[in-house]
Amino acid sequence: MRFAHVQSASSELSPRLVVVGDEAMTFVDELFDDAPGTLEALIAGGDELLDRVRSAADAASWIPLDGVAFASAVLTPPVILAIGLNYSAHSGELGLKTDSTPTVFVLWPNSLAGHEATTSWPRTLSESVDYEAELGVIIGRPAKDVATEDALDHVWGYTVVNDITARDIQFSEAQWSRCKSFDGFTPTGPFVVTADEIPDPQALHIWTVVDGHTVQDASTGQMVRSVATLISHLSQSVTLLPGTLISTGSPGGAGYSRDPQIFLRDRSTVTVGVDGVGALTTHCRIIG
Repeated sequence: MRFAHVQSASSELSPRLVVVGDEAMTFVDELFDDAPGTLEALIAGGDELLDRVRSAADAASWIPLDGVAFASAVLTPPVILAIGLNYSAHSGELGLKTDSTPTVFVLWPNSLAGHEATTSWPRTLSESVDYEAELGVIIGRPAKDVATEDALDHVWGYTVVNDITARDIQFSEAQWSRCKSFDGFTPTGPFVVTADEIPDPQALHIWTVVDGHTVQDASTGQMVRSVATLISHLSQSVTLLPGTLISTGSPGGAGYSRDPQIFLRDRSTVTVGVDGVGALTTHCRIIG
């Protein structure tokens, strides 16, 4: 199944969870009494609630997706964990070494944004803002000390993440959280696809288009550490709670490494995508 958070473009109401079909949707909170209104509530209800939503959606009334705005695919994750240097081509182009263990950092919740949203930042803070297409993994049930062969059983679904990065700040600070956590620097979505729809997360085409030009074109099979390996590794030190979002790293082709360099400019449009999951567009504005 495919889910999203939407709201009317002119509405100030909270985003609502929808089931998405072919150019149509149905509101989950209208399917039955006490139906969940957010992805987090749906995940908390476990497999039984998902099955109930699936059955009710089959008989529901569907309406066009036209005229709705997408909110972030996740609204209130317990934590957003990001993995750096998980594609050899990307670590090499940045002049950074892929460590013997994953590079892990946290993204701040203010950075979440939805599909077709506008992300803005002051010119005085950075003129070296870059794109990073990433596969997002959403945990469905608690994961602690999970073996690699069992790790995918803890995945609820997948989404698309653009890990937008201020490169000048990244290379001037030891910790990467701030350079990747400006307001709106973590667009997600537009969809969350349930795990049963993605039999192999290491067999997905991942790509980026900036202002009409393809700049990243790779496969998730090129990850240094697979999704299952990452979940197993992280679960050894912390319990991964339901709703946790893990952004699994970006392939080669970052704007920083190009000659000439390509950074996101005022009025740039960047679309990152993962085949089978979705395509996520962000509009850029530089202030000042």
